[in-house]
Amino acid sequence: MTNNLKNSPRTKTVPSNQRQIVAIGGSLSKVPSGCGQERILEYLFDLQPQRKTQRILVINTATGDAKSSEDFFYHSWNMLKRPCSLSFLNLFGRTPPDLKTLLLSQDIIFVGGGNTKSMLAVWREYGIDKLLHQAWKLGIVLAGSSAGGICWFDSCLTDSYAESYTSLKCLGILKGSCCPHYDGEIGRRETYHAMVESQELANGYAIDEATAIHFVGKKIHKVISVSTNEYAAAYLITKQYEGVKEITLPAERLYASSQ
Repeated sequence: MTNNLKNSPRTKTVPSNQRQIVAIGGSLSKVPSGCGQERILEYLFDLQPQRKTQRILVINTATGDAKSSEDFFYHSWNMLKRPCSLSFLNLFGRTPPDLKTLLLSQDIIFVGGGNTKSMLAVWREYGIDKLLHQAWKLGIVLAGSSAGGICWFDSCLTDSYAESYTSLKCLGILKGSCCPHYDGEIGRRETYHAMVESQELANGYAIDEATAIHFVGKKIHKVISVSTNEYAAAYLITKQYEGVKEITLPAERLYASSQ
């Protein structure tokens, strides 16, 4: 793995079927090493045309650029033993002078979890929100877990602030709302159902821990999972005349390679 490989930014807009987002419900760090933790990262690696060295940018704004989060990603990508250039966007120290070139010269942009509200506020201050939308149109794979999984939608259910779950406006690249940690945190399911029913949140998607929805364009391509819960899935949540309807979107299991 190398760092800071020099590249020119992409400039060519790609068709909708080449625009990809992988939204992960959270808790990849809790999946035991060697039991599939790295498989979602490998899945992302395989979405781009083959390159000698793929360029990967990790954005940890939601943790305030915590060193522990950076260390986790170094370890995770190193487990793949594939050639890549891994870099990190630091917005709490000395900020890079050319954010546009940095973001738009990547193959994969991965957003970590943490405080979604604070992350989005910082992004908007620096124009990262607009650059990520542009990156998606240029065919750069966008992905993330927890805060990094829900930020792509119109809105989300978050516990970023206050003493209970609240709704939050997000980037709006994907339509509808999203709820992470669906099977992992008490009250998530009930609160999300209630907010969709009251229309505080639009119809949307709920995602279990260590599970992801892969969107091609703005449509679901597949659901994947490395969760230790064999029933982990994603769900389509829609408002009905009375209450809400929950439709299970079964997940394809990603297993560690036999090598």
